[in-house]
Amino acid sequence: MSKPVKEMMRKELRERIEGVTSLAVVGFSGLDAVATNLVRGRLQEKSIRMTVVRNLLAKQAFREVGLDQAAGLLEGPCAIAYTSDDDQGALIAMVRELKDIGKEYPALTVKAALMDGDVYQGEENVTALSRFPTREEALSQLVGSILSPASSVAACVVAPAGQLASLVQAIEEKAGEDASAAA
Repeated sequence: MSKPVKEMMRKELRERIEGVTSLAVVGFSGLDAVATNLVRGRLQEKSIRMTVVRNLLAKQAFREVGLDQAAGLLEGPCAIAYTSDDDQGALIAMVRELKDIGKEYPALTVKAALMDGDVYQGEENVTALSRFPTREEALSQLVGSILSPASSVAACVVAPAGQLASLVQAIEEKAGEDASAAA
């Protein structure tokens, strides 16, 4: 491959990943063309892009945009998956989606991920990353934790009043039954 062609490829990749802070390195050896297109289509539905890269050119492009940590993640045939959304939850959702697709297509593996400078490499670390809560999930857990004690206190306050009300109602019913029996 000629030097100008390589330069054009590197420049195009640099433009694609400009501003990306989180990405996943995906191994796809063993996927045929049809499966690869189906995987790309499924990822595209979720606004995730997957680009097959030449490792040396990708390493150079990563260094140019400040993703030096990602340059060390490229080994063997691989692709990078990324999204334009820089939210950490987007990477977690992307890794979850890639792992779900990997169940259907075992040849697709997530080799590593980079999230805001933190590197997750290896099957255990990537699986642990996929189990992290997204921002929305974390916020809902936080709200649930905050509201849980309040609902317990409210239940403690309401419970005796409810018991008292049921006793008063039982007394009224018994008095009504006694009055109708006397009549």
